Amino acid sequence: MLITGSQASPVVLSHVSAPNLVNLETVSKAYPDQVVLDAVSLGIAAGQRVGVVGRNGDGKSTLLRLIARADRPDSGRVVHTGGTRVAVLGQRDSLNDAASVRDELFGNADAHEWASDPRVREILTGLFGGLDAPVLPEGLDSRIGVLSGGERRRVDLARVLSEDADLLLLDEPTNHLDIEGIAWLASYLGSTRAAIIVVTHDRWFLDEICDRIWDVQRGAVFEYDGGYSAYVLARAERERQANLAEEKRQNLMRKELAWLRRGAKARTGKAKFRVDAANELIANEPPPRDTAELVSFATGRLGKTVFEAENVTVRAGDQTLLEGLDWILGPGKRIGLLGVNGAGKTSLLRTLANALEDVQPAAGRVKVGRTVKLAWLTQHMEDLDGSWRVLEAIENVAKRVQLGKKEMSAGQLAERLGFLGGKQRTFVRDLSGGQRRRLQLARLLMAEPNVLFLDEPTNDLDIETLTQLEDLLDDWAGTMVVVSHDRYFTERVADEQWALLGDRRLRMLPRGIEEYLERRADKSAAPQAKSGAPANAPKASSAADDRATQKELSKLERRLAKVEEKIAGLYAEMAEHATDPGKLGELQDQVTAFETERGEIEERWMELAE
Repeated sequence: MLITGSQASPVVLSHVSAPNLVNLETVSKAYPDQVVLDAVSLGIAAGQRVGVVGRNGDGKSTLLRLIARADRPDSGRVVHTGGTRVAVLGQRDSLNDAASVRDELFGNADAHEWASDPRVREILTGLFGGLDAPVLPEGLDSRIGVLSGGERRRVDLARVLSEDADLLLLDEPTNHLDIEGIAWLASYLGSTRAAIIVVTHDRWFLDEICDRIWDVQRGAVFEYDGGYSAYVLARAERERQANLAEEKRQNLMRKELAWLRRGAKARTGKAKFRVDAANELIANEPPPRDTAELVSFATGRLGKTVFEAENVTVRAGDQTLLEGLDWILGPGKRIGLLGVNGAGKTSLLRTLANALEDVQPAAGRVKVGRTVKLAWLTQHMEDLDGSWRVLEAIENVAKRVQLGKKEMSAGQLAERLGFLGGKQRTFVRDLSGGQRRRLQLARLLMAEPNVLFLDEPTNDLDIETLTQLEDLLDDWAGTMVVVSHDRYFTERVADEQWALLGDRRLRMLPRGIEEYLERRADKSAAPQAKSGAPANAPKASSAADDRATQKELSKLERRLAKVEEKIAGLYAEMAEHATDPGKLGELQDQVTAFETERGEIEERWMELAE
């Protein structure tokens, strides 16, 4: 059934008298272990922009496949208005490995036919840096089969956006895009005339482009007017009007709503956000966290010194990434670290972490506080015994944890991160990628670190889990550095934004991510950076040199992806042979060799990236 939010009269649009492009009429779909849609009726009109949210596995991608007619409902019907053209971006592409990028995007069309189209020029420039796609190994003539996963994703996105469609169905379109790429895509979609249905966990993106939210929950679809901010308000209000208990009403949605209203001006100024209703709902809601109290508590745990860099040089191989760095990372600081791939974010964190082992940087000195207890969440999953159950894996770290003033058991923390009821008994070997990520976070927090480095912590997490994680971090007293392409998460958990802009300096950005995007877009920044560079800085390269460097970068990325696959496969084998010490030793040796190779690839990649 279709259930609408309590704010709920439909949005009145200029095209309201026109028939919907697509209608779902009492559609049901079930799998052996779950009913994902139960007699759902929905419609999408011309020009509408719908964001689809919900927990992983609740049926968001299934809903898109049904709308695209790539899957058939068990009952009910999906009706397309005659002549409706639909373009689909799935989670996996169907590109031909033997074809070139040019063939996949333009077929046999002559260059002048597509190069003269302003829309195509904008897409190629936004995704590939220009009409000849200079960021790909052989430009538009690159063969699909040799591209990295991120490059393939951009090609598939370009294919979908280039089609003259009435309706775009986009499943996780921001995957493999950095903050700049996501901002470009939001701007592009905002100017297109096509209707859009998008599944994404990127809440900033939802707020930028959507005028309606579909919330998929337990077989039903709840419909809300407005973008993500309005959805948060309407859902909280709907729960209040349903006479939920006061304790239930004081939930994460209200805390997030309070932050949305008090936070970034780009959100609070939106007309679609119901300002009066929001102010009434959060009138007595405190800020998400008491920064002064957390800093005071963190100082008690850490003392006055955490990390202090004095005239530090950070290098990756022969490449100098940072020079003359003076930076104090004090107790209770919450830093969002921004920069393009290869700018030196991970190298900077590694330099700080190495100082804990008395390994000093190439030049300068890093002073470390005596009480620092660091936990570093990397993009790589930790190796866990597949025969462990979820709760066992968490309790192997600790039985209880203190988060700020709150103490909770391992089971309670597991619940907060989405392991409800019987799911805590699930074997580690049976967990999905997103579930493993949540388990990794739980184990990290149970260790009670006082310094956190979080490298892409939002990967594979749904919106509900992200809000739970943000709430947990609100109560965590310590020093935190976050590296993430999820703009919403970074703005939500970090109090300051710092950026590496490719000029060997670390800069604080008083205006946050907006300032970062402006600096990156500023064409005059490049010559200014060159004029301020050291005398021994490398000279500007020629176009031929740039192309050769880009080719090698692409090859390294493809090689790195293959090494990562091999490491993941070896870990899976280790889980299967957990009771065979001889086999485990053999597999561990192979893992060590591949991890060494991975480190060499990453070092070379960073040397070339500048």
